[in-house]
Amino acid sequence: MKAALILIDIQNDYFENGKMELFKPIEASLKAKKVLQQFRAEDWPVIHVQHMSTREDATFFIPKTNGVEFHENVSPLEKEKVVEKHFPNSFRETDLLKTLQEQNIKRLVICGMMTHMCVDATTRAAKDFGFDCIVIGDACATKNLEINGETVDAAEVQKSFLASLNYFYSRVMNAEEYLQN
Repeated sequence: MKAALILIDIQNDYFENGKMELFKPIEASLKAKKVLQQFRAEDWPVIHVQHMSTREDATFFIPKTNGVEFHENVSPLEKEKVVEKHFPNSFRETDLLKTLQEQNIKRLVICGMMTHMCVDATTRAAKDFGFDCIVIGDACATKNLEINGETVDAAEVQKSFLASLNYFYSRVMNAEEYLQN
């Protein structure tokens, strides 16, 4: 089954001194880098998804800022596809689906940020489009969330969203487990 690696929004604003720092983004990016290195070594398709905020009230991923740039751990090579998006779902109003169909891709290996938002939305949409999805859980990062005045710790957010995706929408694996298979 032909696979592609999808790296979602691993951009500077999610790292230290960024506008929307996540919980342990460096660790996640280094796991994503290991998977990326394997895809590059095998010359398998790699697609980098880059969020560009176009809303007037946007506070991060502002075009033409350092924050919108890909983090150095996973910077795209010239030959690798970059998909620009403006919504959490990487398929919405982009050419991602067309690109995957043109390359006869059937499986997506997904890494990225934020687990609870863009990784979740993209994985669910991918499954609905008929793709077999693998999410590399330790190559994803999220943040604390709040509901009804209560803070939900990032580690719990991460576990909850990955557990939810693991049921029907994808197989969730860690990077080492994936690389050994």
